[in-house]
Amino acid sequence: MAMSKNWHERHRDDFTVGQRVADATAHLLGSWPFIILQTVFVAGWILLNLLAWAKHWDPYPFILLNLMFSVQAAYAGPVLMMSQNRQAERDRYQAQSDFETNVKAETEIELLQAGMERIETQLARIEAKLAARE
Repeated sequence: MAMSKNWHERHRDDFTVGQRVADATAHLLGSWPFIILQTVFVAGWILLNLLAWAKHWDPYPFILLNLMFSVQAAYAGPVLMMSQNRQAERDRYQAQSDFETNVKAETEIELLQAGMERIETQLARIEAKLAARE
């Protein structure tokens, strides 16, 4: 018998390419390697522009660097929101799957309890017959 996919795999398989890219981007933006890389980039940018004697491509107060951060924020904000929306959708999907599992488990438990009651009834009859023989 083949194992069926769990709810997380089924939900993940429904993602479009754009949704997968947005999630990967959000994962990257929220990581220490990205923060470290961006810190090194900014420090290098500032140092090169402060120490350059002849060619300052972005002199203090670093307007071009500020523009790049603004563009990055303009794109990062919506991408992060898309990823959060998908996380909320995933949570709803998980809650629905949990509910369905709980309903199925409740049904199975009720069947087991009914079986136990039948066994107890039969056991009581057997005990009564054995007691009558004594």
